[in-house]
Amino acid sequence: MKRKIVVFTGAGVSADSGLATFRDADGLWANYRIEEVCTPEALARDRAKVIGFYNLRRRELLEKQPNAGHRAIAELEHDFEVEVVTQNVDNFHERAGSTRVTHLHGELMKLRSERNPDLVVPIEGWEQPLDAKAPDGALLRPHIVFFGESVPMFERAVELVRAADVLIVAGTSLAVYPAASLVRYVRPEIPVYLVDPGNPDTAWIRNPLTHIRERSAVGMPRLVERLRAEEAERLAGA
Repeated sequence: MKRKIVVFTGAGVSADSGLATFRDADGLWANYRIEEVCTPEALARDRAKVIGFYNLRRRELLEKQPNAGHRAIAELEHDFEVEVVTQNVDNFHERAGSTRVTHLHGELMKLRSERNPDLVVPIEGWEQPLDAKAPDGALLRPHIVFFGESVPMFERAVELVRAADVLIVAGTSLAVYPAASLVRYVRPEIPVYLVDPGNPDTAWIRNPLTHIRERSAVGMPRLVERLRAEEAERLAGA
């Protein structure tokens, strides 16, 4: 039976593809305040600005490609049962070949009904018309978890982490909650691998921890090669 790996990813994984994050000092988010484009109140107050912002983000996404980190994560599926849990709203994991991806904060390439959050539809291209409507007749909005909204996929993510035989954390500062608290749910004996060049908050991690101080595009391929080699040895000795 294949061992289960959960890969928990953050903005640093997609930053290696040249995608701006809201923590960057420059880039797309630099010209906006979060309160202006990423809250339910902002959508109600200035719909055009919010929709326009996500159109720009979508256009940027379609101009970029998955990087070596995304591809390495997808390659894990050759040897392991892999679940990706991501804070990212892009579709790079899917485009790189990962088949099981849980998006905690929504998906940029999808829209949803303002009346029914469970009514989600894909968007073709990058531009959402201001008056676009869902099948239920309500206006469509970005399928994004705005600040102040609940994270509907969090409980599923907790279940996945609890079942993991290995947890990989890549490209996240472990500072955005509730997502960052996922590391608390891994079983005590399970190894945790952290791939990040910085110093994420690891205070809550009591498990055996290996910190690979590299960007995801560099560190993830190395880690995946190591894990696949170790798994081959394990199976050969079984």
